[in-house]
Amino acid sequence: MTDLRKTVERFWATAEAREWDAFADTLAEDVTYTLPQTRERISGRERYVQFNREYPGDWHLRIERIVAEPGQVVTWAHVTVGLEEMYAVSFFTGDGSGRISTITDFWPEPYEPPAGREHLTERY
Repeated sequence: MTDLRKTVERFWATAEAREWDAFADTLAEDVTYTLPQTRERISGRERYVQFNREYPGDWHLRIERIVAEPGQVVTWAHVTVGLEEMYAVSFFTGDGSGRISTITDFWPEPYEPPAGREHLTERY
């Protein structure tokens, strides 16, 4: 079995470089991409590559953390689009050939903390 972590690292590097053929090579033909927050799903390599190729804006990403075990990898990415900053948490599973077979993305929105816990926390 190949190292899924290396495949996911290559997935992110080729996405950042806009190397779409190399990006596609990290994906299983029947890859499934799921966005639970918007209840969207994309099925198939060609459609998922097109989704990323056509994504609007001059976005860039930096991986903050990767956690990996055999068959699954989780990444935390810092993404910028112009002056806007956001974070994504992505869950990956692989197939027997070492390609990515499923991706589930969460894009949490920042929010102000509730009042009453300032004595326990610090803001950064």
